[in-house]
Amino acid sequence: MISPKDRFLTVYGRKPVLEALDDAALEVDKVILADTVRGPNAAEIQRAAKAAGVPVQRASAHRVKVLAGNGKQDQGVLADVVAPRMRSLHAALSDGRPPSRVLLLDGITTPANVGMILRTATAAGLDGVVVPRRGVAALDPMVVKASAGVAFRAPVLRCGSAREAAEILTEAGYGIYALGASARSSVFDVELPQRAAFVLGGETNGVGAEVGELVTEWVSIPMPGEVESLNVSAAAAVLSFELVRRAKAAGTTR
Repeated sequence: MISPKDRFLTVYGRKPVLEALDDAALEVDKVILADTVRGPNAAEIQRAAKAAGVPVQRASAHRVKVLAGNGKQDQGVLADVVAPRMRSLHAALSDGRPPSRVLLLDGITTPANVGMILRTATAAGLDGVVVPRRGVAALDPMVVKASAGVAFRAPVLRCGSAREAAEILTEAGYGIYALGASARSSVFDVELPQRAAFVLGGETNGVGAEVGELVTEWVSIPMPGEVESLNVSAAAAVLSFELVRRAKAAGTTR
């Protein structure tokens, strides 16, 4: 059975929900409205949902807060938006054509960074970005906003944790490459196997020890200038388009 978390991106708050309903390119599965939301706000959302042919369900305010999973102001409304390229990591690896190059996020907790990484990886045509459900910023409206809406169609692969993902990928024959500022090997020179996963670590602590134990090789981005490190989303961009360059040089599409 496919988990809803592997099919939908949940957006919450009046404005994000109305924007999703108004976007003809998006498929909204349902809207859930707290029974405490009444009057003009409720009417506006119900009109927009009806115009888009989307069912509206009523639930308790507590239930909406739990489903939104944000701990912030959800304004009593959320929408489940279909993410057509999002699936579980297991499903992706069971495919007849499993991804050859994936990014694995480990401990990246800033929504802006997650959103920008999704945008960059999608632009670069990468096969997948593994976004664990634990230890990484939730795929919420802040991530969607940072991705400029690309998160809805990004090739997101879900699993429980970064460690779990690294184990699954290792068992499936992937080389695990982690970005680290002090690594001697360069992302521009390292030889890669047919299948490779690249770990991007958290903003403060980098790649965690649990994932580090499974790393095949550490790689760095050469920086001749007087800067110690790049923001993780900038590092992801450098890596993603180095993979584009390699694919182009090899005459492949990825």
